Amino acid sequence: MSNPVVHLDGLTRSFTQGDVTIDVLRGVNLDIQPGEIVALLGPSGSGKSTMLQAVGLLEGGFGGTIAINGTDASALPSDGRTQLRRENLGFVYQFHHLLPDFNATENVVLPQMVIGKARDEAEARAEELLTALGLAHRLDHRPSQLSGGEQQRVAVARALANRPALVLADEPTGNLDEATADRVFDEFLGLVRGEGSAALVATHNERLAARMDRVVRLHEGVLG
Repeated sequence: MSNPVVHLDGLTRSFTQGDVTIDVLRGVNLDIQPGEIVALLGPSGSGKSTMLQAVGLLEGGFGGTIAINGTDASALPSDGRTQLRRENLGFVYQFHHLLPDFNATENVVLPQMVIGKARDEAEARAEELLTALGLAHRLDHRPSQLSGGEQQRVAVARALANRPALVLADEPTGNLDEATADRVFDEFLGLVRGEGSAALVATHNERLAARMDRVVRLHEGVLG
C-alpha cells in the first residue's frame, strides 16, 4: 500500500473559556490513502470543522501529528506549512467564499497564479474544470450573476485547480436545496475521482456519506 496522503496520530485540540477547558478533539487517529474519498460524519458541534482546520493547516494549537504526503507539518515553520498547504490541499466550504469582483474563470485562475503558474496556462486549466462542471457558458459571469449551485461549482473548480493531493470539504452542499445539492455533489465526486485526488468531506448527511468510499464518525472528540 502506498503512503497515506494524510496521517493523523493522536490529534488533540482544546479551547479554554474562562476557567473551563473544552476538549474538542481527543486523540484522533486517521490515515487517508491516495484517491480515497472519506466521509467525516458527526452532528453539529462534534468537532468536524475543527478537525478539517487541523488537517488543512489553517491554524495552530493542535497536539499530536499531522503529516501531509509524508511531511510532518508540526516540524515546519509557518511559511513551510503555508507552502505544504498550497502544494497539496484544496478547500471547499459550505459557503463558496468566491471573490465578488472577479468572474468565474478569474476565481479559478487566482490560486494557480499564487503558486507561480503562468496566466495563460491557469486560464486553460480554469476553463477545463469549469466546462467539466457544466459552466462553459458562465465563464465570464461574476458570483452575483450565478445561482447558488453554480457558485458552488466554481468553488469546486477552484479547489481542484492546483491538482491537490487532498480536497477538504466542509458541508460542501449544505447551503443548497436537496435537488441542487445532489447534482453538485455528483459532479464533485466525479471530478475529484477523475482528477485522482483524495478527499475528506465533513457532513451530517448519511445519504451523501454512503456514496463515498469510507465513513468515519466523530463523537465526543474521538474518531470511530
